Amino acid sequence: MSIDIFGFRALWSPYFFLSLLAITLCYFLLVGPWRHRFAMSEPTSVKTKIYFVLGIVVLYICKGSPVDLLGHIIFSAHMTQMAVLYLVVPALLIIGIPNWLWRSILKIGFITPVMKFFTKPLIALVVFNGVFSFYHIPLIFDNVKSNMLLHAITTTVIFIAAMFMWWPLVNKLEEWDTLNGLKKVGYIFADGILLTPACALIIFADTPLYATYTELGAWLNALALCVPSSMLSGISLSGPEMFNFMPALEDQRTGGVIMKIIQEIVYGILLGIIFYAWVRKEREQDRLDEQLLDSDNLMEPQTN
Repeated sequence: MSIDIFGFRALWSPYFFLSLLAITLCYFLLVGPWRHRFAMSEPTSVKTKIYFVLGIVVLYICKGSPVDLLGHIIFSAHMTQMAVLYLVVPALLIIGIPNWLWRSILKIGFITPVMKFFTKPLIALVVFNGVFSFYHIPLIFDNVKSNMLLHAITTTVIFIAAMFMWWPLVNKLEEWDTLNGLKKVGYIFADGILLTPACALIIFADTPLYATYTELGAWLNALALCVPSSMLSGISLSGPEMFNFMPALEDQRTGGVIMKIIQEIVYGILLGIIFYAWVRKEREQDRLDEQLLDSDNLMEPQTN
């Protein structure tokens, strides 16, 4: 059966789309005509703007497109959504905001102490992986998926924790640069290790863990988070197996594998970028040392 039966609003989340459109418009006003209202502002590169827009587009795909609806129906779709939402979108948004705008944001009273504490590498790793892992404990997961307010709060908290986790890796503010190339490599490996237990729990379980994807009542409660009640009451549904060609246990295991694969791909790409930047920095330093040595040699007095 096609998910089209749930209607346009459930499939495309028009209110969420308009919200993201408003945020994008404000961004272009801030980095464009309103830029001169900020001290030390400077023109924002096209590349930086592309990163921000790409982050917004991917955010909409995760939380506003049919992917979000599928995430409430099929567990593997949910894990794909989570992986991209927390391992891709935060990095794009951090890079997509220019340094001068970040500095203005960080001047806001309560933000600076919060950022200084939660972006400490060890704390950022523990907080993100902790809240993500606790969220996927079956009892917590099923309760969050059945309550719209809890779901909104939990999703927001995990996203903010993901922003904290990504900040030491990708922010370009010199005064906030707490990790060098080698430490960043260790940070990435530690992040991968800390996320592994949650994925292992999902992949190696002998039975389906989540009532949300196996029991009709819990599944309908989860669907109510994104499908209008008037639309849901007019549809005859027997369970998630109507839309999923995989048994619940295989779907669950597939979701855990997808999460881990996406993590490895993202972190692999990041490791490549970090290694390239480190090599380039070392070569530049070697070149400067050679120039300094040549200059010293020229300044030495010639003896007959």
